[in-house]
Amino acid sequence: MPPRLFEAVPNFSEGRDVGKISRIADSVRNSLDVRVLGLHTDPDHNRSVLTFVGEEAPILRASVALARACATEIDLAAQSGVHPRMGSLDVLPFVPLGQPLSDATLEDAASLAKRAGEAIGSLGLPVYLYGAAASAPHRTHLADVRRGGYEGLAARIGDPMWRPDFGPEKLPASSGAVAVGARPFLVAFNAYLDTDDVEVARAVAGEVRERDGGLPGVKALGLEVGGRAQVSMNLTDLGRTSIPVALEAVRRSAGRHGARVESTELVGLVPMTAVLEVARYYLALPELGPEHVLEAGLWERGHGTSESGP
Repeated sequence: MPPRLFEAVPNFSEGRDVGKISRIADSVRNSLDVRVLGLHTDPDHNRSVLTFVGEEAPILRASVALARACATEIDLAAQSGVHPRMGSLDVLPFVPLGQPLSDATLEDAASLAKRAGEAIGSLGLPVYLYGAAASAPHRTHLADVRRGGYEGLAARIGDPMWRPDFGPEKLPASSGAVAVGARPFLVAFNAYLDTDDVEVARAVAGEVRERDGGLPGVKALGLEVGGRAQVSMNLTDLGRTSIPVALEAVRRSAGRHGARVESTELVGLVPMTAVLEVARYYLALPELGPEHVLEAGLWERGHGTSESGP
């Protein structure tokens, strides 16, 4: 049987100190039988996103090592940034890499999340399960768990409805809590507007996100990043709302508010199917598929270049 592979996409609350970021990432790089695919760092958000893959046991070990490193390296009491956060290791989602890569399912990822949550809780970090691993309906959505950031969680952690699933019931000031979950693949996609008016970004985010009647599978926030207004999006169902559809919706909304999209940004990795959908949309080339991409053809035939190649 093929192995069950999972992707972990942890977000940790450090995006400025290169030394700390490197040591935290090394806690995963030095773990056996996991492969780090990407590291995205943003000093304005003061946040980094690490992407790594592996089978269940290795990815569990690496995740616990990561949590320990984040708690050691990051003092949340002295941390500030644009992006909401509630912990040094803020969020740890597990994504099943299903067919054709492996036989992992969302149920498998939820089981892995619960094991990881229990192990991380034993380090002294409060853990909240979310997504497919949530222990209660009101904890399913990450935004609800993380509402108000560290300060908001500190104010309600004594409420029985918001007791952690694992770990202590007191919120450590230096490390906060960790949201550990299981979810399908999503694309983190940001649009920068040609204005510094964050209220415009917030208005656009409100018009495009599903929660407020916008596009299905779209979560969005309006933020000020590097002196520019940013519409920060998570596209959680690419089958219903693709990258180009989301981008065009942002463009239309921004135009109604007297702004335009100046540039965009991907955070983490994106599947080839999503990239091909972008090309199909803007090239008006509906038949475009992997068989038309040179590198994809080489990979399919086992002739890809090595990591040490040019």
